[in-house]
Amino acid sequence: MSGGFIERHNLWNDEQIRRAAELEKRIKSEDIKLIRLAWSDSHGSSRTKEVSAPVFLKSLKDGYNINVATFTLDATGGRVFRSFIRGGGMGLDEMTGSPNLTVMPDPLTFRTLPWAPGLGWVLCNEYFDDGTPFHFSSRQLLHKQIDRFAKRNIDLIVGLEVEWYLRRVEQERLTPENSGIPGERGRPIETSSVEPGYSYHLESNFDLMQPILSELANIYEKLELPLRSIENEYGPGQVECTFDAQPAAQAADDFLLFRTATRQVCRRHGYMATFMCKPAIEGYCTNGWHLHQSLVDRDTQQNLCMPEGADEPLSPLAKNYMAGLLENANASSVFATPTINGYRRFMPNSLAPDRATWSHDHRGTMLRVLGGMGDPATRFENRIGEPAANPYLFIASQIVGGLDGIERNAEPWGADDAPYEADRPMLPTTLEAALETLDGSKLFREAFGDTYIDYYLGLKHAELNRFKAYVEDNGDQDAENGISHWEQNEYFDFF
Repeated sequence: MSGGFIERHNLWNDEQIRRAAELEKRIKSEDIKLIRLAWSDSHGSSRTKEVSAPVFLKSLKDGYNINVATFTLDATGGRVFRSFIRGGGMGLDEMTGSPNLTVMPDPLTFRTLPWAPGLGWVLCNEYFDDGTPFHFSSRQLLHKQIDRFAKRNIDLIVGLEVEWYLRRVEQERLTPENSGIPGERGRPIETSSVEPGYSYHLESNFDLMQPILSELANIYEKLELPLRSIENEYGPGQVECTFDAQPAAQAADDFLLFRTATRQVCRRHGYMATFMCKPAIEGYCTNGWHLHQSLVDRDTQQNLCMPEGADEPLSPLAKNYMAGLLENANASSVFATPTINGYRRFMPNSLAPDRATWSHDHRGTMLRVLGGMGDPATRFENRIGEPAANPYLFIASQIVGGLDGIERNAEPWGADDAPYEADRPMLPTTLEAALETLDGSKLFREAFGDTYIDYYLGLKHAELNRFKAYVEDNGDQDAENGISHWEQNEYFDFF
């Protein structure tokens, strides 16, 4: 591989180099014909280019060119930034003219897709052609924040707990109404409920979904996704999947693969999986994404959140980290809840928080503390997220907020046993309010950089402005379940 893009810019560690050398044999032995080069867009959705096996093997030396457009267009394919003026509408010379990027496969992420014989899949990092890391790569942004923890000899360990809806497809073919235009997504296909709902964990209802859930469990195992449980939640066809705790970078990659694999496998079997927070379907409650977090020593893997005494909920370090999460909850909320629809969750006396609170084993708080003295599973469960969040940005935002608390030796306010009545900072109730808070955050501008924050604000304001234009003409609750048609079109089949 001498002289290639990877070697010139020293992009791989020894383990990546070793795994890359093994891939040529694996591709031949498993008769893999095509490989999807995948990367996360800024929404956290998987984008891909599919290449032949010989081209993929060449990319392990030189990378592969893609267009930067998946980062400058919104979820409808509409152009957000003026790409064809100097600076690309961002004041960045290197973004002029919608240039190419070079994506570098990460050999550690290579999989064969069990539902598509002869098809491989690998995650990539994005670079400019001179080897400079791409400004707007959320995966690389997370790795930078993880490196900040590494300097303290700390790893963030993350457990995923994700809710989503399973629906049965009732439409045989697409119609013109299902196709949109740039700036306006088409109508989702027709679907129906798979079980009545609101019989929490009822086995007979759960069994109605068992065939496709068993197929998914089989797929997750083959993909090496560490599934712990599949549960029937509250709403009709609402499913919760939980996964074993993993280092933060691995957990983010796993989430991206989990979400895209679930959607693809369900669709091939006549179902639809949606990770939209609150669908515009009467009687459907909200989906959440609860992010379990613990801090461990990088050398010994000892849990650093465990308190030394039974009268303390957490170690001093963990309390500092928790204080940072609480104090920076508003500024980080848009990374945990990035859609207009997601803010439908934050209601009093629900299973979602409406303010920055914490307590031990309390599902009404934002931070639910679990474990205690002598418990190696001691952790935080942050209940602020929605399943449409970008996993790299959500997890990175937790590191930024928590490290701020550690660096300032901050102390959290007291536990709240009545969290919906507590005198604590209220969480934003709209995407607009969340963006305004992020815009004014000195902490996140320093951690992510002004270039990234201004870019992300531009991307999300374009989405917000399209919603505002729709509301002006139609109102914001013109569909079912108190949700607008705009939200259903925008999010139901995108996430």
